[in-house]
Amino acid sequence: MEKSKQDRFYKRLIVSLSIAIPLAVFVLMVLPEDFRISGVDVSKLPLFHACLNAITSVLLIGGFFYIKNGNRKKHKTAMLSAFAMSCIFLVSYVIYHSAAESTPFGGEGWIRPVYFFILISHIVLATTVVPLALFAIYRGLVNDVEKHKRIVRWAFPVWLYVSVTGVLVYLFMAPYYS
Repeated sequence: MEKSKQDRFYKRLIVSLSIAIPLAVFVLMVLPEDFRISGVDVSKLPLFHACLNAITSVLLIGGFFYIKNGNRKKHKTAMLSAFAMSCIFLVSYVIYHSAAESTPFGGEGWIRPVYFFILISHIVLATTVVPLALFAIYRGLVNDVEKHKRIVRWAFPVWLYVSVTGVLVYLFMAPYYS
C-alpha cells in the first residue's frame, strides 16, 4: 500500500476508534440494569483496573527515560507494553460496566470536590488518550519521527495523567465498592 493511502486508512481507523470507544463506554455507563450481564462476579475488577493503570504509569515513565537515554528499542517495548496494558484495561472496564452498576462516591466534606475534580478531568482526558496514543504509536511504528515527537508532547502527559488518576479514583472509591 502506498504511504499516502496507508496514512489515510490509518487516520480513518484511528478517528473511527476514537469515536466508537468513548461512545461504547458511555452507553455501558447508562445501560439499564435489565440489559446488564448477570451472574458474573466482577467485584475484583476495580482493583485489577488500578493495577493496570499503575503498571501503565510505570511503563510510560520507563519509556520516557529510555528515549531520553537514546534506547529506542526499550522505549518501543515500554510504550507498546503500556498500550497493551491500556487495551487490557479497556476490555476489562467494558466487562465490569456490562455487569455492574456504577458505585456512588460516599465521601463528604472537602474530599468530595477533590474527588470529582480528579474524576471529571480523568474522564475527559481519557477520551483524548485514545486518538493521541493511537496516532503516536502509528507515527512511531512507521518511523515518522517528527510527527511522532509533535504528538507525544501532548500524548505522554495526558496518558500519564489518566493512568495516575485512574489509580487515584480507585483509591478514593475503594471503601465504597461492595
